[in-house]
Parts: sequence; structure tokens; C-alpha cells
Amino acid sequence: MDTVEVEGIPFPQEITVSITDIEIHFLQIKYNAIGVYLEKDNALAHLESWKSKKAEELLQDDGFFQALVSASVEKLLRIVVIKEIKGSQYGVQLESSVRDRLVSVDKYEEDEEEALEKVTEFFQSKYFKPNSVLTFHFPTTPGIAEISFVTEGKGEAKLTMENKNVAEMIQKWYLGGESAVSPTTVKSLADQFAALLSA
Repeated sequence: MDTVEVEGIPFPQEITVSITDIEIHFLQIKYNAIGVYLEKDNALAHLESWKSKKAEELLQDDGFFQALVSASVEKLLRIVVIKEIKGSQYGVQLESSVRDRLVSVDKYEEDEEEALEKVTEFFQSKYFKPNSVLTFHFPTTPGIAEISFVTEGKGEAKLTMENKNVAEMIQKWYLGGESAVSPTTVKSLADQFAALLSA
């Protein structure tokens, strides 16, 4: 299978590959590289309304990214660590972003709080060394997120989280248009889908 290199990290070629970056005082720090994998044909069928739109138009269209997140197609996010970080730091970042999103749409109840705590606990004891791999798998069954983490010298750690609202907001954190954690991932998705939808 063909691979694509991002920051020297090989990814099997599929829909899109990009980098999460955080800008601190205009110094760009690259934390990880992200591969987004989707069932292409089903995703394209679901996004039919955006046929022949340019990448720039898709980028500005939150409806497009919402449709991508809500599409009942299998999705997999493969995140390879570039700059080391404590799992607890990543977990807190994920938790506060997902919680804020749920609160803003009035979907943060006891069940969501429990599911999110479970996810945060999963990351608590991990250490994200460079080249560690974090995977979020969203099967077609709604409301499930399968999370796995592999780092050098340790076995794979896995967690299955079952909560529709939390699973959707984790996807939005990575794939949610303007509000996503990584503008580069979102731009790459818009570029790829513009090309695929106009083919």
C-alpha cells in the first residue's frame, strides 16, 4: 500500500493526512500528525450535496463538517505523536473541549460526565512519547468510540466508550470545521473532499 509522509511519519494513503499544531506566541509547535480514514464511497454518497464545491467553500461551510461527523460511516483517526506530552495533559485538553461543546448545546448530563471521566482516566497514566500512536475508531454503530494507545515498550491499551454525544464531540474536536483543534487537518479534509466530490 502507498504511504504518505507527514513530518517524516509514514501514513498508509487514504482520505487525508495532516498535522495538529498549536501556535504559542507565533511559534508553531507541531504536536502530532493525524491520518483520517473513512469509508470513502459511503462518505461521498452522504456528502453528495457538496458536489462540485471548491475546497475554500467547504472550508467555510460548517454544515459540510457537521455532515461529515454525523455520516454513519466507519471512521478512524490515527494520531502519531511528534512532541512528547503527558497523557494527563492530553486528557484534560480533550475533556475540557468536549465538555464545553456539550454544555453549549445543552447535552452535558450525568451520562456524558461519566463517559468523559472514563476517557480522561484512560489517558491519565499514559506518556505520549514521540512515535506513540493513538487511535480513535468510530464504527458505524452510533455512539461508540474505541480508543487505543500504543507506545514503545508497552502493550496496547484499549478503551471502549459508549455515549453518542461524547463520541460525536470527540469527532468534532478533530473534524469539526472552524472549531476543530487542528486547522491543518480541516484544510486537508476540505482539499481532499473537494477533489473527490468533483471527480
